[in-house]
Amino acid sequence: MNALKPITVVGGGLAGLTLGIGLRQKGIPATVWETGGYPRHRVCGEFISGDGLAVLERLSLLSPILQAGARQASTVAFFTGSKASPEQKLPRPAVCLSRFKLDALLAEQFREHGGELRAHQRWSKSEFGEGIVRASGRRLQPVDQGWRWFGLKAHARNVSLITDLEMHFAGDSYVGLCRLSDDEVNVCGLFRRRAGESEAVQNWERRLRGRAGSLLFRKLEGAVFLPESFCAVAGLSLCPNSAGQLDEVRLGDALTMIPPVTGNGMSLAFESAELAVEPLVAFSRGESQWSETQQVIAQRCDETFARRLAWASGLQRALFNRIARSLLLSAASHCSPLWWLFFLRTR
Repeated sequence: MNALKPITVVGGGLAGLTLGIGLRQKGIPATVWETGGYPRHRVCGEFISGDGLAVLERLSLLSPILQAGARQASTVAFFTGSKASPEQKLPRPAVCLSRFKLDALLAEQFREHGGELRAHQRWSKSEFGEGIVRASGRRLQPVDQGWRWFGLKAHARNVSLITDLEMHFAGDSYVGLCRLSDDEVNVCGLFRRRAGESEAVQNWERRLRGRAGSLLFRKLEGAVFLPESFCAVAGLSLCPNSAGQLDEVRLGDALTMIPPVTGNGMSLAFESAELAVEPLVAFSRGESQWSETQQVIAQRCDETFARRLAWASGLQRALFNRIARSLLLSAASHCSPLWWLFFLRTR
């Protein structure tokens, strides 16, 4: 019997660790390289919804996540300026857990399954050939059609939410709030600015609090932010990417980033990891060549995500157009079938 070929995963975030766990559950030797360490905070909505929850359950990870303090989310409300929508029920309940806890939990699960985790070690090779998977996070795109996109995130206390998830929209941003454990609320926003304008990241708290007079500003007026939880990310690329156009295996944000407003980024990471497990197992066992393995993974990802990404891209454009945003949010707030349509089409 031929020896199993090892799989190397570059990037120890959601996609990389989930892939590593899935491979180890099949007895495949797997090593994950991660530049940072655990636990750590990440810019993230910390909102798991859609098919990603089923992936976690199949990998026996959902139960440990719930035991770690994850909270269920089943209601949402939308806010723009001084207007608030009625409470809406999520078509499917979601789960909220901080990345600080989640990444550390997945890292420990990977180790317990016998995986080799090389934390605080940067992958120094430029090639991503046979047996190597890139799961190292977002694709850098400094400017997108004249705009620079950046994300900010921090946890806060002394915040009262009327629903499990609140989405606050403004001209060039949206901020999502969701309940976490330990009486904390995740405050995470996507912002854009014209190319050439200063980042002003030092004003992160002011940006997250929103414009004076808005419902978001009033909501966070008495909030106490936890500075150690603050993180920022810039150069975001929100253009859908096709796996079939790549010459290497990429998963999670390294493959493509879905607009954060959908609340589906974490799920996409988990799903893409699971889609890659079976083809990589076959390669490791010598049952397929690397070119075939790469093609199968790319086809699976594109078939699973293409329609979802197209809907999400259209929704993103509408929400950053003042007139379209007003009409869309008003219609979705008062028409449950329309709201359910957008929710389900982006998952």
